[in-house]
Formats: sequence, structure tokens, C-alpha cells
Amino acid sequence: MKKPAVVIGAGAVAVLVVAVALVLRPGSDPVAAQQPMSVTAAGPAVARLGNQQVTPDELQALLATVPEQTRGQLRGNRDALERWIRTRLAEKAVLEQADAQGWAQRPDVARQARAATEQIVFRDYLRSVSQVPAEYPSAAQLQQAYDAGKANWQTPALYRVSQIFLGVADDANLETVRKQAVELSKKAQSAPEDFAALANQYSQDRVTAQQGGDTGLQPLQQLVPQVRGAVTRLKVGAVSDPVQSAAGFHVIKLTEQQPARAATLDELRDQLTQALRAQRQEQIAQAYLDGMLNTATLSIDGAELNKIMGR
Repeated sequence: MKKPAVVIGAGAVAVLVVAVALVLRPGSDPVAAQQPMSVTAAGPAVARLGNQQVTPDELQALLATVPEQTRGQLRGNRDALERWIRTRLAEKAVLEQADAQGWAQRPDVARQARAATEQIVFRDYLRSVSQVPAEYPSAAQLQQAYDAGKANWQTPALYRVSQIFLGVADDANLETVRKQAVELSKKAQSAPEDFAALANQYSQDRVTAQQGGDTGLQPLQQLVPQVRGAVTRLKVGAVSDPVQSAAGFHVIKLTEQQPARAATLDELRDQLTQALRAQRQEQIAQAYLDGMLNTATLSIDGAELNKIMGR
């Protein structure tokens, strides 16, 4: 069973915010960090746009940057993946045009590139001198952090939903697909135990179809908006009428529901450990910077500063 998602209340420890900030710091974007290619070599590609392509390796690199649970959900979300692919191809096409015009040699761009390089070197070196001891945090420190925010560690209500998905390519086949969805819904409602077999045979979301339509245990907010209402009206084991979304029609079966509750320390252990280590690394890094300021005499020319600031 997947670990449930955890909602952190505003009063919980701020270390999680620090951890997220470290992950999303400027320059860490796996997409932005890739270099433009003016000419793309022939080879397998997930998608192409003119001279540009998104390779299987590039897509795998993207998936490797996200947590395992998110990765599984992303693999089943074709719309999100295809949006990323289209955006990445557009970025590459723009970079190709800029490269052809020598944009990287413009003085203002060159200055920004030097500044970005300095920041990359600064962050990487500072990270190397602010390593957190491997044994941190201890079991007692973890327990203390958990207890400090215990009232706010909440898992939302979770729903295990199975679906039969029928895509709508264009308006011309909308009614045909609707009729098929209605027929499948009636079959599944009359024999809910056959839902998995129907999903395996008819669902066009092949990732979930191979699992009998199972989309996994997840909070309501992660479901397609149009599906949420149908799920909240279902009892466990029941099958919905067809639900239409922007992509097509969904026939939904609610197979499990778990109420909201406080998360346990075991469920939070990895998340909390990473957050505490990130917080400690920030503290060590700040102490290192403060130490640099104390190694020599610091002077600030107030007159020059006022002149620059226009005073």
C-alpha cells in the first residue's frame, strides 16, 4: 500500500518549508538545466518538433527527479506528461532560434550567464562545506520534532478508485463514446464484481487498465475535478454513471475509503528526516558564512553607498 499523502498544518514545524526551498532552489530545475541543441541527431524520440526532439533518456531523467509515488501518478497522467513534452519542445525551438542569432554572446546575456555560474559554484561549494553528520537526526530528535507538530500532522481522507476511461478525440465521436460509456456503466452497475475485467478490456488508459482500472489510494484533490463529485456520492463497491471530463468519459468504482487521521511517526519518518537534515544544513551553511565575515576586517563606505542609492 502506498504511503498516504500528508497535509501539514500552518503551526507545524517549519523545517518542511526549508526542505522544499532547497529542492526548488534557483538553478535546480532539471528542465532549465539542460543545454539547447541546435541540431538533433537522428534516433529514437518521444516527440519531435522540427530539428528538436524529446528523447526517452530526457523523459526518464525528468521522472527520476520526482518521488516514487508522484512518479507513478505522473506515468498514469498522460495529459500532464504531454503538456511537459510540448513545453519542452517549444523551449528548445526558442533556444535554437536564439543560438542561431548569437544571443548568448550579447553583453547583457553574458553578464547574466556569469552571475548564474557564480551562483552555481557558490551553492555547490557551500553545500560541500556544510555536510550534515550521517547520524543526524537521532531517534530522540525525530520524536521531539514529531511531538512538536503532532496536532498538525494530518492525512486527508483517501479514496481507492477504479475507472474505465474512454477518450474523446473530437466532437464528431462524442455521442458514440457517450453511448459506449453508458452501456459499460450499466454492465458494471449490474455486476460490480466484473468491473476489473471490463476495465481491462475497454479502458483506454492502458496503465490502469492492466490493473483492473485501479488508480491507487489517493486524496480527493488528486482526482480529476469532474470525478471528485461522483466519488463523494458513491458508497464503497458502487459504480457511477459516466462522468465527462475534458479528456473523455470515466466510469468510476469506489473500491476503498479511509477517513482523515493523524499520521504516525513511521509514516512521516523519511519526510521528517529529510526536513530536519535540510534545516541543519542551512544552519551549518549560515555559520560558515558568518565565519567568513569574521576572518577579516569588514568595512562599508557609507558615502559611496549613499551615492549609488541616490541619496
